[in-house]
Amino acid sequence: MDAQPAVVTVRFNKFLPYWAVLQTDLRQTLRSWVYRLWVLMTVIAAAGFLLYRVGVQKEAGIFQSAAGQCGDVFRIIVVGSMALVVVLAVSAVGAERGTVADSVLSRGISRHQYFLAKWHARLVVVVATFAGLSTAVLIASYFLFKSDMDSDLSFVGGLVAVVAISAALAAIVSWGVTIGAMTNGTVLGITVFWLALYGAGFLLSLLPEPYPSPDRELARLKFVLMGHFSGGLLVNLLLVSILASGLAATVGVIGFARRDV
Repeated sequence: MDAQPAVVTVRFNKFLPYWAVLQTDLRQTLRSWVYRLWVLMTVIAAAGFLLYRVGVQKEAGIFQSAAGQCGDVFRIIVVGSMALVVVLAVSAVGAERGTVADSVLSRGISRHQYFLAKWHARLVVVVATFAGLSTAVLIASYFLFKSDMDSDLSFVGGLVAVVAISAALAAIVSWGVTIGAMTNGTVLGITVFWLALYGAGFLLSLLPEPYPSPDRELARLKFVLMGHFSGGLLVNLLLVSILASGLAATVGVIGFARRDV
């Protein structure tokens, strides 16, 4: 009697499409001209500012606070990076509007997985890049503006500053990806997102002193870098960022699932 052929059971990993889109988007983002322009401009601006301040210090012979100089560089990085970060976030889904249908309908990936993969990829790239660049700025500021005795930069303060700004960037990226997925076209998405950001920043600037605003918080960075910060405010900032990012992801997943692709 002939033996029955062995039955080969193939297990399909339901997360495989998610990982495929995530890895592809990570590679595409790292190779994109927007990302490379962002990193290049940030490195040039930070290096030029620090070298200029070092030259002024040597010329005038006046000690300059490392925390103050590092806080100014952080402000330049955040303000200067905002435009390109917005483009990176909104274009995650908006720039692929013409190929979304092929990806979703022909490659066996759900809309939820597609959106989450795009969101996570842009989130990882932006936050990790900023953390790496800001860490390099902290190290350079520590050695360039170190006095004969010590530097006023605090390790804990620098870590808190990086975490706080990264949390704010995470919320911005999350809403950018969501708006890009909900609007018809990258240009429209960028316009809508910029209006929302400027409107939110303007309203926060009108609030009295106890409430945070972008300008006031960036001005206080030098004190945070010295180690003078409130742990309660940091926890509140992280909670608000997590809630804002989660809300953006929820709106994006639901809205993208109901849109025509």
